Amino acid sequence: MEHLAILSKKGKFLNKILSGEKLIESRWYKFKRPPFGLISKGDIIYFKDSGKPVSAKAEVEKVITYKELNEEKIKQIIIKYGKLIGIDLNSLDKIKDKKICILVFLKNPQKIKPFKIDKTGYGNMTAWITVKDIKNLKKSKKITKEEVILVNKAVEFEMQEFNSKKAKKYSLEEIKKKSDF
Repeated sequence: MEHLAILSKKGKFLNKILSGEKLIESRWYKFKRPPFGLISKGDIIYFKDSGKPVSAKAEVEKVITYKELNEEKIKQIIIKYGKLIGIDLNSLDKIKDKKICILVFLKNPQKIKPFKIDKTGYGNMTAWITVKDIKNLKKSKKITKEEVILVNKAVEFEMQEFNSKKAKKYSLEEIKKKSDF
């Protein structure tokens, strides 16, 4: 499986993942939500800062899931893994009421060529998406005005030649030359 993790820009977590300072991505929930039960060793996680394109990826080395958490168990997790997660006990107030913690150990983090995603159907507030192929989330390229004009010209030329019984296929370069582009 492949996953998209959307990170808060405030904590500069993406930079910390790429530098090797943050070796564990953690997710804290009150209820079961992705990636709960959906992530395994060998999966690939793509990362993006909120509002930015996807720009990094890493492989899942291992996953530890904690359930039925309370404040004391959360404190123990932070003491044991906090440095590798990128949090400390000051974060306890924000997560003390969570019941589930998923720790995803990362390996081979790397920058990738940035790409935008389309979260349509996943919800605006979604911070984790699991898919079979990340390509399914890539935003389609917008067609430029020039491309629309060229396609229209190509159809126009083909219709002229079709009507004169001299049908021929044109390359985009030929259409550009014939159209004075």
